[in-house]
Formats: sequence, C-alpha cells, structure tokens
Amino acid sequence: MSDDTTPAAKSRRNPSHVSHLTHLECTACKKRHDADRVMRLCPDCGKVLFARYDLEKARLTMTKEALALRPRGMWRWHEIMPVRGPHHIVSLGEGDTPLLPAPKLGDNIYIKEEGLCPTGSFKARGISAAISRAHELGVEVVAIPSAGNAASALAAYGARAGMRVHAFMPVDTPLLNQKECVVYGAHVTLVRGLISDCAGIVRKRADAEGWFDVSTLKEPYRAEGKKTMGLELAEQFGWSLPDVVVYPTGGGTGIVGMWKAWDELEAMGLIGSKRPRMISVQAEGCAPIVRAFEQNLDHAPPWENANTRAAGLRVPGAVADYLILKAIRDSGGTALAVSEDEIAAALRELAAREGIFAAPEGAATWAAAKKLYARGVLRWSESVVLFNTGTGLKYPDFVDVNLDVVDP
Repeated sequence: MSDDTTPAAKSRRNPSHVSHLTHLECTACKKRHDADRVMRLCPDCGKVLFARYDLEKARLTMTKEALALRPRGMWRWHEIMPVRGPHHIVSLGEGDTPLLPAPKLGDNIYIKEEGLCPTGSFKARGISAAISRAHELGVEVVAIPSAGNAASALAAYGARAGMRVHAFMPVDTPLLNQKECVVYGAHVTLVRGLISDCAGIVRKRADAEGWFDVSTLKEPYRAEGKKTMGLELAEQFGWSLPDVVVYPTGGGTGIVGMWKAWDELEAMGLIGSKRPRMISVQAEGCAPIVRAFEQNLDHAPPWENANTRAAGLRVPGAVADYLILKAIRDSGGTALAVSEDEIAAALRELAAREGIFAAPEGAATWAAAKKLYARGVLRWSESVVLFNTGTGLKYPDFVDVNLDVVDP
C-alpha cells in the first residue's frame, strides 16, 4: 500500500501550486543567473540579486478572483514566489496580517500589524521564503548576523526545516531574542559590537565552515517573503495602493521587496502605475539612509558609532542602500530620523490610543508621521500606512513604568 502522507504524495495532490520562477537578475549589472543554484550576491559585481518570474504565465492563474478563494497566508501568491515544490515550503502561518484603521491617530491612518506574524515580527516572512528555497536547494546549515528578530525567526524556521542554525547578535540584543534562539535550538554567539561586526564574523566563517549566510539581501529570497507585505497591501486597498507608506528602515528589505512586488502586480495587470510615497524612518543615532538622501547620494556610507535602543534600526550600513534610496526618490518620498524620546512617546501613544503595543521600530513610524504632518509634508486627507514591524513585548526594557504596590 502506498503512503499518501509523504511530501511527494502531498505535492501530487496539490498540482495547482506552481512557481513561475525563471532566473535571478542582478539589480546593478543586470546579468542573469541560474535560479536553481545556491546563490548569494551577484558573482560579477557583488550587488543584490532579484528573483524573476514569467509574469505572462503567472497572470493567467493569479487573478483577483482566484486569490480570494485560496487559503490565507503568504504562500497563496505561489506563482510569484520562489519555491517550485510545495513540499519544500517551511511555514509557521506567516502572512495576511491585518490592516488596522487607526481613527484616534487620524481618519485616514492605517497600521499594518506585523507583530502578529510567527516569532512576533515581519522577519518571519523573509525567513520563511529564504529557508524554504534553501531547503529546496539542499542547504543544511544556515547562519545569520542579526539585531534580534531575524535571528529568532531563523532559529524557528530552521528548526522546522531540520537545519542547523548559527546566530550572531550584539551582546545587548534584547534578552528575549537571545532566549528564543536558544529555545529553538540554534547555536547563539553574542558579539561585543554592532550587527556589522556580527556580519564580519559570519562572512569569514561561512565559506570555511560550510554555512549558508542568510544576511539581509545578501541572498535573493528574503526579499521575496517581504514583498508579500506589498502584495497584501494592494489587495487590502481594493487593488489600489495607499498614498503614503511610512516604513522603519534598518536593512531596508521591506521597502525593496514591496517596490518589487508592485512592479510585478502592475506587469500582471492587477494594479496601475500609482505608487505610494515611501517614507524611510531611522533613529537619530543611526541614520545612514537619511543622511545619504539629504546629501543626494546614491549610496549610504556606513554610520559611525551607531547607537539606538530600537535594535532593528541599529544597522550602520545596508547592502541594498542604492535600491532603498532609488525607491524613496522615484516615489517622491523622503527620509527622516527621530529621537529616542520621540520613539518612546510614540510607543506609549500607539498603545494607549489604539491598543497596539508596537516594537520601537514600528513606533518610530508614528513619531515620524507626526513630524511630517506638522510640516505639511503629509496631509490628513491622504491615506497613510504605518508599518509596525513587530511586537513591543520583545522590548520590556524600552519603556519604564512606575507601579503602585499595596498590601492585601
């Protein structure tokens, strides 16, 4: 008797799952590369690789009507996702997070609530895609430098995939992230330095020890998971897009991924050419993208002595800086930095007024939006989406509280 519970049998019972992945393309030199090899950056110029798809074929089945009938989750967009065999998908239920109206902030303000993703942050999307494709390509050991949430996600998805995981994090990474990684079975190394120092260690050891480095945008598939935020946003706005997206920017995969998603949707006839103005938000203590934008640079020189308690924003340099800056400028958007006090105040305000305990990175978007409304850059009549990229529950030390204690 045949076993119909094996991955191969499950795949045969799901013939409708098709990925139209065709090749990888360098975002700088435009060279094409084989998508069925383990790849990281472009071997010719060292820049970011994008996964490319046959969008003419994809549009035949990825219709608005078909999408509405599919089971919810990130992988329902399978035509333009990179995993060919559905049995290789490593999922914990990521995607389809709510778009919440925030009427106490403003009539046209919405919050994309990524804190409800598995492991408590939007990192689940990118890591699910990267681990799934790595699993399909035969990768067994993965490594990551992380400010916290990406390591947590990699540890969880790596465990689910049966991979060995090495996570390198700054020694002052939020304690909950450290504990999560250990509980998921990852090998955790704390580094007296920044995420860039962690990246240097991973870079030196990955080739020598046979690890696949899953650093932000240093492999092609984390962006494919992150782009699903943009796909969902289009659907949630009735196959249009909001006027403005305010996004906290560390490595910037979300901006890069969503911009790519909207180009793909337009090519398939699912949306028009309208794009949101992209607002990149960073912390005053680490703002390389803001500085490069203000100085009209195409690349962002590394930020010296990066310092912010919003761990996900403490990224001194982004490998995709040129793609982030291009999306901001092409959209007519802007970039600005906010202070630690402004982030803390915004975090409290989101919680007390809208019931959303945002991560400090997510709270930074409301801090920035308030400044832009005051300057007249944002108008109250515009539809504005703030991205809360994670749950504030992972940052118990970010906000101090004074509690009354009484005897019974």
